[in-house]
Amino acid sequence: MKQAKRIIAMVLCLLALLALPAGAVMEKGEPNITAQTTMKEVRNNPGIKNSGFYTYSQDKDCPPGQALWEMTTVEGYTNEYVAEGCAKGLNLVIENYNNGVQVTHSFYTDAEKAADRTKNNTGLFYFPAKAENAKFALILAGSGANESAELEEGACTAWQLHELGYAAFILRYRVWTDASDDAPLEDIGRAVQYITEHAAEFAIQPENYAIVGYSMGGHLTGLFGSDAVGYKNYQVPAPAALLLGYPVNNMTLVKGAYRFLQDPGIREPRYYTMNVSDYVTDDFPATYHWHGKDDVTLFALNAAQQEPVLEAALAAHNVPHKYIVYDHAPHVSGIGTGTDADGWLYDAAAFWEEQAAQKTAQQPAA
Repeated sequence: MKQAKRIIAMVLCLLALLALPAGAVMEKGEPNITAQTTMKEVRNNPGIKNSGFYTYSQDKDCPPGQALWEMTTVEGYTNEYVAEGCAKGLNLVIENYNNGVQVTHSFYTDAEKAADRTKNNTGLFYFPAKAENAKFALILAGSGANESAELEEGACTAWQLHELGYAAFILRYRVWTDASDDAPLEDIGRAVQYITEHAAEFAIQPENYAIVGYSMGGHLTGLFGSDAVGYKNYQVPAPAALLLGYPVNNMTLVKGAYRFLQDPGIREPRYYTMNVSDYVTDDFPATYHWHGKDDVTLFALNAAQQEPVLEAALAAHNVPHKYIVYDHAPHVSGIGTGTDADGWLYDAAAFWEEQAAQKTAQQPAA
């Protein structure tokens, strides 16, 4: 009897598959990416290719360069500090895709993207938590010129947040010549709106979220925490915590170049002319920030105008915060593997949980 039932079930399953239109059977990928996998192999993996996860952070809009980059390993494409975590993040993308998770989400409508082509270069990449009703973190990787670090800092951070029990979203925001008229801040606001409006679908808590920001992503994260240009302008809850790795506070000498390329002829303040420290107020979100003494990027931007000034502003306004300076933690070291900052996200998550608990305790009873 049991054997007959098995045969009937197999026949029904086969008939169902035959009834599907051609190409409808999902092609699964193998989650076997390592730091030594080539980028061509990564991009040809069905779980990456079909999920829509963005892997062109270094070589977008440059087909000749893409052919060269594709022969590079994950470690060569990213760096020695983030490669291992990046590979684990990519494998998590594949596992999620294989399990039927929609990885890529758009927070702009088709009509909005048709009206403004730059909005096509945005997206959210979703990493579900291990259990329902988890807190979520939005990740803003760094960006410079026409490059962005969704792979370098985004994938490794999403993987580690998943391991810690959180849901994670990597934000692909507009950069360089696409980023005029404070477009990246609009991207953050719309992304948080989308996530919180779909909280039930994502099985997450819509409040007490954190934003993890690196470098330029840290600059934007800080501004999003401000009253002037931040979350209040998008009618979304305040972040419970801002978790910032080597954030840029003051863009110093590059402000003019960004103005010329992004907003020529405009005199009003824009995100790249704003110093985060100037926008810190008494109700600024709790902030955890760190950098390394050997961070040559911050040194080139005048390190004295970066973390120390932000730290002074947080202290002056009595904002709950924690500031750490590591001896060895270069720029674009992400979760800090192989540096003195290794494990910083565990400490930052504990800080986030403490701040979230305090916010919840301060809320009036229903």
